[in-house]
Amino acid sequence: QVQFVESGGGLVQPGGSLRLSCAASGSIFSIYVMGWYRQAPGKQRELVASILDDDKTNYVDSVKGRFTISRDNAKNTVYLQMNSLKPEDTAVYYCNAVLGPKSRWGQGTQVTVSS
Repeated sequence: QVQFVESGGGLVQPGGSLRLSCAASGSIFSIYVMGWYRQAPGKQRELVASILDDDKTNYVDSVKGRFTISRDNAKNTVYLQMNSLKPEDTAVYYCNAVLGPKSRWGQGTQVTVSS
């Protein structure tokens, strides 16, 4: 069973940047679509960015132009570069497969954007 561990979150001011990492316990080569999700207090978890095995990407409109998802299959790691952060980006961020059975959700990593 593949397990994902998220890291890289923290407290930043509006306009700041963070780079999140998602380390998998096993190979992600066979996972066609990987994604980053986020969940803010009182809200449902939402998919914000996804990446295909051929590196094609998709983003929710609210983060387009600011976030960049990438994957390194050799390192079994998925990244999320977050620039121009806004208070609305505050949430716990998780990674998981987008298609097929979901792995157990990890602890996520907290991103807080505040002055």
